[in-house]
This record gives sequence, structure tokens and C-alpha cells, in this order.
Amino acid sequence: MRIFDPHIHMSSRTTDDYQAMYDAGVRAVVEPAFWLGQPRSSVESFVDYFDSLVGFERFRASQFQIAHHCTIALNPKEANDPRCAPVLDLLPRYLAKDGVVAVGEVGFDSMTAEEEKAFARQLEMAVEFGLPALVHTPHRDKLAGTRRTLELVRAAGLPMAHALVDHLNEVTVDLVDDAGAWLGFSIYPDTKMDPDRMVAILQRRGLDRVLVNSAADWGRSDPLTTRRTGEAMLASGFSEDDVDRVLWRNPVEFFAQSGRLLLDVPDVDAGATFAGNSLLRGERA
Repeated sequence: MRIFDPHIHMSSRTTDDYQAMYDAGVRAVVEPAFWLGQPRSSVESFVDYFDSLVGFERFRASQFQIAHHCTIALNPKEANDPRCAPVLDLLPRYLAKDGVVAVGEVGFDSMTAEEEKAFARQLEMAVEFGLPALVHTPHRDKLAGTRRTLELVRAAGLPMAHALVDHLNEVTVDLVDDAGAWLGFSIYPDTKMDPDRMVAILQRRGLDRVLVNSAADWGRSDPLTTRRTGEAMLASGFSEDDVDRVLWRNPVEFFAQSGRLLLDVPDVDAGATFAGNSLLRGERA
């Protein structure tokens, strides 16, 4: 089973997670720009964070034979903090870089005016740079938020084929499906979706334009839920080719629209360094 996790926050995970993911079949990931947890105090914290996404984190993943990509954006949660809004002026610097395969996460958290303003502006950037958009739907008022999301995507002129609307569930899937956008599902402990619910949606709806992710971060989450979803698909009667389509070929097809997929990972060099830093600790002969 080969797996491309299209939404996982590896900066919050350990090297043990990378090893477990490789052992489970993960060979590629996309890491969307995420909120910090505690409030950011300045735009400069974004600069260091974005630099790590396109730099050290890609190197760290490569040491486990996993191809790392990222998406860059001001995420909706931090769009409500006026100290963060100026980062929008810096985004074009990063949206031009190799390995940046979409603008994201953009969208809604609490559906505020500030979030909508940042969302609309970043959708315009996606159109300008010819990139797809990874869109976060709100945890509350999800149906209303998803409707407004699709309205803004249309208003920005972004093709629906370039929009991945994430964190969907049984309430929102048909709305996004009918619009022609890509469907993202996060398999996540306690909230969002679980493997059995995901399988039920696949049985009812089919496999095209569906992406399954772990959305693993520094909260209670699991980077192996993609694998468990593939196992649940097999147990329910889906074929190995069906699993490969959902867990590998679909994310490749969506993010290939960026023209920046980096799926060829060089052989591991345990002694390799990035900016003078390696994953090794202690002295080595």
C-alpha cells in the first residue's frame, strides 16, 4: 500500500512518526501552513516558519524516504489577529518556490469578516500564481461556511478543479461534490471522520476527486489514519487498485496541477546536514 498524505503537519511530529509512516507505506506528504497554537507576536515568526516548511522539514522527511511538499498561507484562525495580517504581503515570495504545491490552508474558522477578507485575497493569489487552493471548512456552522466557501471560490475565478475543500463530512460532501471541487476528508480521533464513515461515503459516492488525510498535528491525532482507512476499504470489499487510487493517485492528480510535485527522493545519507544540522545526536566514528 503506497500512501500520499495530502494534509499533515509534520513540523509538530517526531522522527519516530516519520519512521512509522514510512513503515506503513507513506511515501509523500503535503504540509499545510498551520497556526502556532499560542498567538504569534510578529510577522517575523511566519518567516522562520515558512522557511522551515520549504527547507529543513523537506530535508527531515527525505531522511525517511518521504517526499515533502507544503502549502503556504495565512490560515483562517490567525487571520483574526491584526498582528498577523501583514504576512499577506510576504506570501508571494513563498508561493513562487519549488515544492509549494498550493495556497493553504485558507478558508474559515469562525466565519468572521477578517477571515473572509484574508480568504478572498489568498484565492486571488492562487489564481495569480496558477496554484490550487487547500480550503479549511469551519468546525461550527459547517454547512453555512461551506456554502460561503464555494461562493468565494467562484467569485475569485478559481476553477473548481483547483479547489480542495477539506474537513468534509456527511453533511457537506454533496454540496461540494455538486460544485465540482475536490473532496477532502480528515480521519481524526474524536472529531471529523473515522475510517468506517469514510468507507461508507466511498461506497455511496465513488472514488473520483476524493482525498483522505490524517491532518495530524501537535494535538491528539494519528499520522497513520490514512493506512487504517486503506485497510478498512480492503475489509469492506474495495480492491487494492481502489485503495491506490484514493491514497496515492488522487492526491498526485490534484497537486500535479501545481507543476511542482517532487516525488523523486534521493537515497538516504544518514550523515547529511541541512544548514549544518543533521538528525543525528552524539558523536559518531
